Amino acid sequence: MAPSGLRRPNDPPLLILVSLADGPKHGHALAKDIEDFAGVKLGPGALYGAITRLVERGLIEPAGGDDRRRPYRITSPGSAALAEALADLRRITRAGVARLGLDPA
Repeated sequence: MAPSGLRRPNDPPLLILVSLADGPKHGHALAKDIEDFAGVKLGPGALYGAITRLVERGLIEPAGGDDRRRPYRITSPGSAALAEALADLRRITRAGVARLGLDPA
């Protein structure tokens, strides 16, 4: 954690959509990928609760598989929602970098 107490974003739905953007994954693979790319460890409750909400909103869907390891994939509306969220984060990041006078590279 940064000395200021600020942390990077750890929104489970956003992290799940980012993970699924490169292909279907089951719950355990999602959790591992998210920990690898974001440094965020999602517990089962947070992970599966977010998966349920994303399915209900039509942003991800089951991709077949056996009952034990059900993979999920991002849908077209999920890809659009992710693109919009990333554009928002990019805009905020650009503003912060500019206001602090940091090199954006």
